[in-house]
Amino acid sequence: MAHVIPYRALRYTEKAGDLKALACPPYDIISEEQRKAYLSTNPHNIIRLELPRDGENPYTVAGETLKNWLKEGILAEDEAPAFYVYDITFTDAGEQKHIAGLVGRVQLREFSDGVVLPHEETLSKAKADRLQLMQATGCNFSDIYSLYRAEEPDSPIHDVMRLVEGDAPVSEFTDDEGLTHRLWAVTDPEKTAAITKAFEDKKLYIADGHHRYETALNYRRWLQEQGETCPDADYCMMMLVEMSHPGLVVYPTHRMLRDLSDFSAENLLCACADYFTVEKMPIEKLDEGLNRAYAAHQKAFGFVSESVTALLTLKDVAVMNELLPDLSPVSRQLDVTVLHTLILERLLKIDKENMAKQINLSYTRDADEAIEAVKTGVANACFLLNPTRVSEIGEVAAAGEKMPQKSTYFYPKLITGLTMNRIR
Repeated sequence: MAHVIPYRALRYTEKAGDLKALACPPYDIISEEQRKAYLSTNPHNIIRLELPRDGENPYTVAGETLKNWLKEGILAEDEAPAFYVYDITFTDAGEQKHIAGLVGRVQLREFSDGVVLPHEETLSKAKADRLQLMQATGCNFSDIYSLYRAEEPDSPIHDVMRLVEGDAPVSEFTDDEGLTHRLWAVTDPEKTAAITKAFEDKKLYIADGHHRYETALNYRRWLQEQGETCPDADYCMMMLVEMSHPGLVVYPTHRMLRDLSDFSAENLLCACADYFTVEKMPIEKLDEGLNRAYAAHQKAFGFVSESVTALLTLKDVAVMNELLPDLSPVSRQLDVTVLHTLILERLLKIDKENMAKQINLSYTRDADEAIEAVKTGVANACFLLNPTRVSEIGEVAAAGEKMPQKSTYFYPKLITGLTMNRIR
């Protein structure tokens, strides 16, 4: 199944400065203002490579910058191949938690092979951007985040923290959000061989980074078309987390409706009554209603408009069986599938192409942001969702299917800049 190997990570040296000032969150959640702030703190911040904006051709500049940093000793490859244990300590709903996984190189496989499995649709614009960056730099600057099942307690990949018991981390810092990031290097040949062997019968489920994985496939094809032989291009850098890890947290991504002509919240709720129990309530009660529905495994959404707020609870899941008979049971009964199929597509006539281009639909993890968009008139209305369950993600991927884009938001996001994977 999966072929996972150790590698010599490209990492910042002491010459670069404090790692806290060199790392950054994923590029796609960073504003231009934040990007400039990171660079003002340290001009060697990884954002200069991961989200280049300098010069007429930023991608070319990023490639030259990487070469210069290697020459100057700002970045250097580790001496020995290693698997890296990456642990994040964070707070969720007032409770301190941690999530730990292994960072290594994973051999690229087409999705049709059934080894590396996606769960979410992707957007072509993001893949084009990432491909140009890889073509110019020949490097992975951030991890793809994937899950696997290793339920055997004696497996070396069941609880990866056991691999580094008593060892000091090679890097550690607490970021501005209060999250502590720690990294260990596992270089012992016996341990690394055991890890590789343990993954041989595993499937990998992409949690976050679908665009980056598909870009890695496209980059390998591009090299082949150029007539280049590059064995390292058969692999990508990936953070691997056991699916039953208690620190796994998935947040929902809420939907905001905008620029809909002649939109009527009352008319929409009236139409929704054919499929949903519509319970009007104050905004401050929606959380309680959504939590109750989640605990009962009901399909429900919070609806917020300028004139009315309501909890919508699906009356009968059988309607989804009738409308989407070709989908697996888990896919057709996902909250996002119910919302997209019955309300966005069927009632509001917002088709999949419209959603992909975000013409009348925007996304946010922050419920308060979605509500504020409605209050200020930026959005016609919003739908507040419950999170997708980790078990559902695995089942959808195993069925060879994909959820609508922006169905999951894994928290915390992996920091960029701890390890990099140099390909060519």
